Amino acid sequence: MLGKNKLTVLIITGLLAVTTLFFNLYILLMSLANYKQKKKWAPCETIITALSVGNGVHQLVCYCWMIMDQMDKECLISHIFYTVILLLIFSLKFTIMWTTAFLTFYYSTKLVTTPNQCYTNIQTAIVKHAAMVVGLIPLLGLATCMPMLAVFHEHSSNGTSSINQDCGMITPDTDSGRAYDALYLIAADVLPGLLMIKCCMSISVHLAIHLQHMKASTNGGHVPKLGTQMRVIRMTLALVVIFLCFLVVDLYVNYQISVKHENAIVLTFFVTSIYTALSALVLIYGKKTFWKVLIASCIKELPCLASGEVPAPPAHH
Repeated sequence: MLGKNKLTVLIITGLLAVTTLFFNLYILLMSLANYKQKKKWAPCETIITALSVGNGVHQLVCYCWMIMDQMDKECLISHIFYTVILLLIFSLKFTIMWTTAFLTFYYSTKLVTTPNQCYTNIQTAIVKHAAMVVGLIPLLGLATCMPMLAVFHEHSSNGTSSINQDCGMITPDTDSGRAYDALYLIAADVLPGLLMIKCCMSISVHLAIHLQHMKASTNGGHVPKLGTQMRVIRMTLALVVIFLCFLVVDLYVNYQISVKHENAIVLTFFVTSIYTALSALVLIYGKKTFWKVLIASCIKELPCLASGEVPAPPAHH
């Protein structure tokens, strides 16, 4: 069923790709403008910029694979070409997941204090070398995906129509392949998810305690305030919720591919496109300057919103 609707999925994914690229390019340009002005980036800006680049490149490579698969219906292009693209997609997905987890970890270190001095020192050291961490994550992703060349094998049509098959598709059709696929999902999806959930819980507890202090305070002049922290908290919690929704669907799709041998790789790209578009929008919201400029630009481009009324049609003479 999915194979017969691949063109529809391709078109919808294309619309999502445009949205994803727009939001992530906007983040990148705003970050570069800030760097040009301040001559440096804060750790959060470094992480967000790396995440926006990863999202954009992942979307481009995914869509390239989908377009080539539709154009090359007879699979005349070398199988290794598609295999290399798939390896890049899987490694970029690893990069996106861990960079997002690193961002939530960073905000949890800024918002939550802990009495454990050793743990605090470790957090500080990691955050201090944020640029190095975001540089190592893609390398780890690529190294993690390289074994796919050995344990994954070319997908067999099993007598089904070739039009419903993806050129260059590699699947874990052996015990070693399935074992590696499980390890990859744990490394690329489950572990960063657990880190994000842990950070989410810490931030939620911090928020609850802070709200209790606000409620208990009787000194109006010194009421503890969250201020801009609330925007960051909402952004972080939203990122975690979006990620968890993506995680459930991604695990299900991988189950269909590895266990049921369904041809569902394009569904993975479609769901990832939704995730990258939503996460980019949430990142823009979390940075107040980004959000204000985006809203102001949208209002400026729509005169009816700027004036609060619908402009009258031109008079005919």
